Amino acid sequence: MTMDHRAEVSDFLRTRRDRITPSQAGILGGTRRRVPGLRREEVAAATGISVEYYARIERGDLRGVSTEVLDALARTLLLDEAETDHLHDLAEAAGPPARRRPRHAEQPFPDTLQRFVDAVSVPVWVRDRRMDVVATNPVGRALYAPVLEDPAARGNTARFVFFSPASQSFFPDWEDNATGIVATLRTYAGQSPRDKRLSDLIGELATRSDDFRVRWAAHDVRHHRTGLKRIHHPEVGDLELGYEAMDFPAHPDWFMFGYTAAPGSPSEERLRLLGSLAQESADWARTSADGRTAAAG
Repeated sequence: MTMDHRAEVSDFLRTRRDRITPSQAGILGGTRRRVPGLRREEVAAATGISVEYYARIERGDLRGVSTEVLDALARTLLLDEAETDHLHDLAEAAGPPARRRPRHAEQPFPDTLQRFVDAVSVPVWVRDRRMDVVATNPVGRALYAPVLEDPAARGNTARFVFFSPASQSFFPDWEDNATGIVATLRTYAGQSPRDKRLSDLIGELATRSDDFRVRWAAHDVRHHRTGLKRIHHPEVGDLELGYEAMDFPAHPDWFMFGYTAAPGSPSEERLRLLGSLAQESADWARTSADGRTAAAG
């Protein structure tokens, strides 16, 4: 799916403008209004620019718009941090294409990083901007086994959520998870508008899933950094886990997620059980491999 940059800018600004009431923006006026949110002239006046200039911006033309104007517009539209960053990403994408650089996520996962991931005792997994899982540690793989082994997902968390019926059992908060994935994908699309693999994934999701299309049309964006994840695991039952996302400065296309349970909670006990099961499985696989090697020798 090819992204229409002007339409993307226009729809994002319009949906942000439509959601703000005059009272939220500190504007006094009558109640009889033809638009659900602010008028264009009200946004322009509050931002400190002409109506003509704002109309040009909302038509999708962000070429040459200064950082100061973008920040003022973000304040007028009450954008949060993720939305403000998205607006700046859209403005950057309006300029000439940056020199193409190799994408680290297309390279093999380095042994040094894999050893680091394996050394972590809590569940850890690494994905790229296209929601493909590129690495896990043993307990992380055990935790996300239903995702990684699902044929509809093909190792991709977005495909799992929108294509696999099992996702609604695995994620009890399916609606929130689905909304969060779409908002994160739109954020990545704003940062990497020329990423063909990403646009192809978005096109596949939009073509095959009504749930995805409805959420995509909302133009919401989100930073996926920290939060609480509820999982119903087929082997150990219900888990309530806090997660933290971490970046790799040397590999900006990858993001690592680590999961922990509150001390003394049922989730901690079940997570410990899952770790034991993962270790037993790893030991069995290693023993089997050693046996095959000895037999071959």
